[in-house]
Amino acid sequence: MSTASNAPTSSPEAAAAQQLMQLSTGYIASTVIFLAVKLRLPDRIESGNRTAAALARATGTNEEALYRVLRTLASLGVFEETAPREFANNVASSMLRSNTPGSFYDMALWMSDPMHFQVYANALYSVQTGKPAIEKTFGVPVFEYFPKNPEESEVFNNAMTAFSAVVIPAVLEAYDFSGIGTLIDIAGGHGLVLTSILQKYPAMQGVLFDLEHVLAGARPRIDSLGLSNRCRTESGDFFKAVPAGGDAYIMKHIIHDWDDERALAILGNIRTAMNPGGRVILLEAIVLPGNQPDFGKIIDLEMLLMPGGRERTEAEFRDLFARVGFKQVRIIPTQSPLSVIEAK
Repeated sequence: MSTASNAPTSSPEAAAAQQLMQLSTGYIASTVIFLAVKLRLPDRIESGNRTAAALARATGTNEEALYRVLRTLASLGVFEETAPREFANNVASSMLRSNTPGSFYDMALWMSDPMHFQVYANALYSVQTGKPAIEKTFGVPVFEYFPKNPEESEVFNNAMTAFSAVVIPAVLEAYDFSGIGTLIDIAGGHGLVLTSILQKYPAMQGVLFDLEHVLAGARPRIDSLGLSNRCRTESGDFFKAVPAGGDAYIMKHIIHDWDDERALAILGNIRTAMNPGGRVILLEAIVLPGNQPDFGKIIDLEMLLMPGGRERTEAEFRDLFARVGFKQVRIIPTQSPLSVIEAK
């Protein structure tokens, strides 16, 4: 009697081919995620089961086409087909609900936005020239594109605020902000990072610095939290100057937007503006060495194609600070994708 298994064996080549097929069709997975959040399918399912027919009626879509999208999502681990053509939320799809704490809705809407597909179609241009593909695609740098396209700008800023909501609790747990009299948030968006810190440290004053069209979305948040007497806003261009008089300057996911030359210009302006003994606090990803799986390596390509920046290794961050004259650099990991990088 044979003891050999009847299960088919898979050669390394077959496994690699399957991996390559999965990677090559990644744009399809991104597309169905976009459809799920754009149509608010997780919100519509909420709790309990909904049929494809009911969801099609609610969204004004073709039932058969929508079923095929839902079936694909379920096969990718988003939703569960609990009965033929009937779907329920699971952990992954529940995180895509727009009305739940810790929601990934806004980030998924941004990262799967069709605008990305247009830019990434010109990825070869970036690889050949080292320049952002968005400039070839739309004719302007990314931060000039947003003011001209307010709907995209809102999607982007909402995503950055949602990401901050995930990161800042981990940062507050890992890093002690006590002793800072005035904290200035450079390119702080809608102010979630700064206001969260101010809420925990009631003796601290804050300044939120960004472009005027971005600050318009921040002021209602500051007012609603009762922080107007401790937090003011100021608009400007950080390549020219930043607000003076800060004991510390914080930036979340800002330095990674820029190449070394422009990153040094920002850090140099901060060093000129800060109070004696001040510090810079970056919230950034640290690129892991070697072949380790690292989401930072993927986002590094987003930086290449969109703003023209880069993710950096620990050594590259230390070198960047040294070139501006910061002598003391320490890196504090957090329970989030970002680390705290402090320089004095």
